[in-house]
Amino acid sequence: MTEHKHLKRRVRDRMARTGESYTTALRHVAGRSRHHHESALLRHVLGDDHSEAMLLGLGGGIGFMYFVFEYKGHPPMLTIVAQAHPEPMIPLALSRARVPHEVRRTGSARVAERHLRAALDAGRRPICQVARNLLPWRDAMPFPDPVDVAVTGLSGDTVRVRDDAPVELPLKDFMAAWSAIPKSRHKLVEVTGPATGTPDVAGAIEDTAAKLTGPVLGNAFDVNFGLSGMRKLAAQLADTTGKQGWTRRFADLGPALDRLSECLEVEYTAPGATRPLYAAFLAETGHAEAAAVYREAGARWSRVAEAASARLSPAELAGLVAEVVRLEEQGAGLLLGR
Repeated sequence: MTEHKHLKRRVRDRMARTGESYTTALRHVAGRSRHHHESALLRHVLGDDHSEAMLLGLGGGIGFMYFVFEYKGHPPMLTIVAQAHPEPMIPLALSRARVPHEVRRTGSARVAERHLRAALDAGRRPICQVARNLLPWRDAMPFPDPVDVAVTGLSGDTVRVRDDAPVELPLKDFMAAWSAIPKSRHKLVEVTGPATGTPDVAGAIEDTAAKLTGPVLGNAFDVNFGLSGMRKLAAQLADTTGKQGWTRRFADLGPALDRLSECLEVEYTAPGATRPLYAAFLAETGHAEAAAVYREAGARWSRVAEAASARLSPAELAGLVAEVVRLEEQGAGLLLGR
């Protein structure tokens, strides 16, 4: 959390120097472009056979998860995931793109390093899931959050990695980060050949629509996902008396509003809650009407992010979110063929 406060301070300092909005300054300070992390990383590994937008759409496209997590000793932690979630995007995109690949996991660091070296020796760029809080160029989180990186080389005890940009780190530090996520310890995705067929675009769109409109996990937490999660966000922003309303839940609204802006523009997303990039996927695959709706929804989500960084009241933000939800409902209907 201390590192996260340092990030916010650097963002505010840049805003004071440049006059930029919080979200624009954040993208510069965090070193993020307007790309979507997993899709851009996969395109770097595959080359130019598929656009970033296509890989995003095949990997599940857009989604919405809204939670406020409570950690002892910390203020409530808002998290919104505006991309497809929770199924891992990269293996799904590869499967739907008909690209042969292998996914490996092992509890042994020694075996994992052997797999990594074998993939590199074969001229491949394996994608590994690591704990981002252990990567020195990323800001810390209060929990070991996973992030995908591509390994592009290993020389002596130095690993060359592609995250949002090319970086290097000692092998022992890479192995520590690669070993730190219990559910995906030493997970490695290796592309083993060229595409063997036509991408499953129809299946990808159907799955995205189903997860926006229906159950995602099949349990009580589904109220936090998809259109239901968006409506819950709007309701809790508008609630001025209940314990779950933002005005009572967050003792200091400033960090929560900054976090809302971050989650719609940078964290677990591409700008505009990933909607503009998904609109590009829809346009590329011949779904012009739905593309136009999601392009507008992306612009509206960016307005919500800007309004949050400008410190509009939760009630005012609730109205803006409600407007976007109406667009999202229209878009989901078009994806379902209604």
